[in-house]
Amino acid sequence: MKRFILLDTAPIPNNGGALCLFEYGDDFVIKLEGGKGGQLMNTRMHGSEDALAEIPCKRIAARTGARVLIGGLGMGFTLASALRHLADDAEVQVAELVPGVIEWNRGPLGAKSGRPLQDPRASVLNVDVIELLQNQPNAYDAIMLDVDNGPEGLTHSANTRLYALEGLAACARALRPGGVLAVWSASADRQFSQRLAQVGFKAEEVQVYAHGNRGPRHTIWICQLKIR
Repeated sequence: MKRFILLDTAPIPNNGGALCLFEYGDDFVIKLEGGKGGQLMNTRMHGSEDALAEIPCKRIAARTGARVLIGGLGMGFTLASALRHLADDAEVQVAELVPGVIEWNRGPLGAKSGRPLQDPRASVLNVDVIELLQNQPNAYDAIMLDVDNGPEGLTHSANTRLYALEGLAACARALRPGGVLAVWSASADRQFSQRLAQVGFKAEEVQVYAHGNRGPRHTIWICQLKIR
């Protein structure tokens, strides 16, 4: 009988609690310490994480030297998907706030996603993605955000800043002309859609299965700035 085996605990900076990595049979699971919110992610279901990168990267893949930013490393599946759909001259940056998550991806989690951190096109920064965005004007062809549980937040209240008008405006400034912003969420959020419009984004709301063609559905907003 399968059971959860705790492998490691990683503190979330700025008093955000901690993340826990478990082994569960042949899979890995990340939970918030204390059990709040159940499983945050697991290596068995990552269809929506794959789609978060696939959809925007296909739109900008033909650009020479495409530059992409992923907010949140997670279990590495979004990074792996981005690399699969981008050319050899692309550059993919990942901003990850929790140092332990980076180490897990370099260790036991890496094999599950194909070890994307070893790809020479990829780099990971131990930094809050909103801090990076605020200092990178006109820098990216695509930005993908998978931070916390989406716009509603769960693990760290400070993450709401990213999904507020301030963070979305920073995303808009950081995009190159014709660039794409993609945002993952565990559920739909009408207020977030309204905030995207306030900043100037035209957004398409896409429902994606968490696991292939079955299981729960997650929401991905695919956004481009409206032409003024």
